[in-house]
Amino acid sequence: MQTVTSEVQTTTTRTGTVTQIIGAVVDVHFLDHLPALQNALTISKEDGTTITLEVAQHIGGGRVRTIAMEDTQGLVRGMVVTDTGAAISVPVGEKALGRLFNVLGETLDGKTAIVD
Repeated sequence: MQTVTSEVQTTTTRTGTVTQIIGAVVDVHFLDHLPALQNALTISKEDGTTITLEVAQHIGGGRVRTIAMEDTQGLVRGMVVTDTGAAISVPVGEKALGRLFNVLGETLDGKTAIVD
């Protein structure tokens, strides 16, 4: 007797939309996926820059409250937000000693970026 197992693939979009912006606090609505606390979310602006948000709270109704790691100027309701599926991470170890980074791990000292 042969057993056949079928795998069902579910496709969940890891995108949401901005619903509210108050200073550095940005609320984002997701339809079928709620990012984990401390996940990094990104927003690509029309000028090509990317704003990174960190999930701080689940506020119900498929919405999360986030804290922007950069200036929110230029954000508007309805912008598409992507869940990266991971927390914000920064370089550590011997290569990072004596270097200057922002909260996203990007170098601020004019030297090359650290790669693993």
